[in-house]
Amino acid sequence: MEKLFKLKEHGTNVRTEILAGMTTFLAMAYILVVNPNILQGSGMEWGAIFTATAISAAIGCFMMGFGANYPIALASGLGLNAYFVTVCGQIGGEDPWKIALTAILVEGIIFIILSFFKFRETLVNKIPKNLKFGISAGIGMFIAIIGLKGAGVVVGTLDKSAFSDLTAPLEKLPGSLPLSNLALGDLTAPPVVLCLVGLLLIGIMAHKKIPGAILWGIVATWILGMIAEKIGWYQVNPENGAFSLFPDFSKGLNIAAPNMFKFNFSWVVNNITQFIVIVFAFLFVDLFDTVGTVIGVAEKGNLLDKDGSLPKAGAALMADAVATVAGACMGTSTVTSYVESSAGVAQGGRTGLTAISAGCMFLIALIFSPIFTAIPTFATAPALIYVGLLMVSAVKNMTFEGDTADAMSGYIAIIMMAFTCSIANGIMFGILFWVLLKVFTGKIKEIHPIMWIAFALFALRIATIVLGIAN
Repeated sequence: MEKLFKLKEHGTNVRTEILAGMTTFLAMAYILVVNPNILQGSGMEWGAIFTATAISAAIGCFMMGFGANYPIALASGLGLNAYFVTVCGQIGGEDPWKIALTAILVEGIIFIILSFFKFRETLVNKIPKNLKFGISAGIGMFIAIIGLKGAGVVVGTLDKSAFSDLTAPLEKLPGSLPLSNLALGDLTAPPVVLCLVGLLLIGIMAHKKIPGAILWGIVATWILGMIAEKIGWYQVNPENGAFSLFPDFSKGLNIAAPNMFKFNFSWVVNNITQFIVIVFAFLFVDLFDTVGTVIGVAEKGNLLDKDGSLPKAGAALMADAVATVAGACMGTSTVTSYVESSAGVAQGGRTGLTAISAGCMFLIALIFSPIFTAIPTFATAPALIYVGLLMVSAVKNMTFEGDTADAMSGYIAIIMMAFTCSIANGIMFGILFWVLLKVFTGKIKEIHPIMWIAFALFALRIATIVLGIAN
């Protein structure tokens, strides 16, 4: 283990790494249920998607662990899977998911090519330090919001000012209209109370420096939830998303053979323009989500060097690219690096052994799926909220005096990432503002060519949105 992962060099040990891997897995285990629930809307079988999700996640984790020796876990990405279903709806016809899988495959191959020519590696290392710290802090706020909303501590409400011209009562409006305001949830609801208790427990254990505080916080919150269900306080109501917290083995493991190598290249040949738009949308979001996640997790784990660069960034991004191809071949949406890896890093994970441990947990989940799929969102929410605290602390490393471009780009990245709930949006506006401010403040010579390329990609992305070419 020492020779393979250089544990002493990174100030860690086998026990810490395995605990960190388990913590990361528990923080992202929700994807085992959420991904099949979303992707079955494309026409694929739930059990096949579950199997593909677990196996592709394990492959990605192993690739990252052995290939790059970084504590970053991978799995099918949220948001990208929803777009996957949207694409299937737009295409229509028989088995549209085969076309979407083909797009994921092409996206992954493009990523491999970009990684081979060190495009993504250069982008990671040439992003200004202040913007990197801003990305890390923004991700902290982003995952805290995910945790708060997942447990119901924070809820969305209708922005009445947006509908001032409407005569119909707001409660009669379609559910698809935007819930733009955030408000405090029901403080008497069991998930809210249990989430806040779990967060308190993690804080107490962290103060007392108890090893595995985040992991034990997740487990303790889950156990308290089961007690709440047993005494009748937590009411099971699947129609409202309140499922039983006890593992149910009565229906078996609910897994099936994955849809391996189910591609449709004949459709691509006849609809090349539409296919290019689909691939670009997948490519754009995954590219910058991954860059942001790698930077944020690496910064939190003190894996960046003195220049703010990430050693072996190329290997990490190549692992991510290969995992995307593997996911397409297994029959699931884009496999990408997970921001929840921050939970494992906060637990002390510093090497690829953390990622490999998480990967092993995904394989174990195939055998004990009822256990892992019973873990509620409100049990993992305290971990995400607490990790958000640790990542937001990157703000203290930012410089707010001096260069306006550096200060403002980092700030823009934070607020756009948090308030649009998108890592890619945060990076997009952060880089756009940085480049434009460098130009208008007479510092155009400080702009690296790779930043110009990123600027052009972002400008193209905004153009496609404005013109309605892509969502």
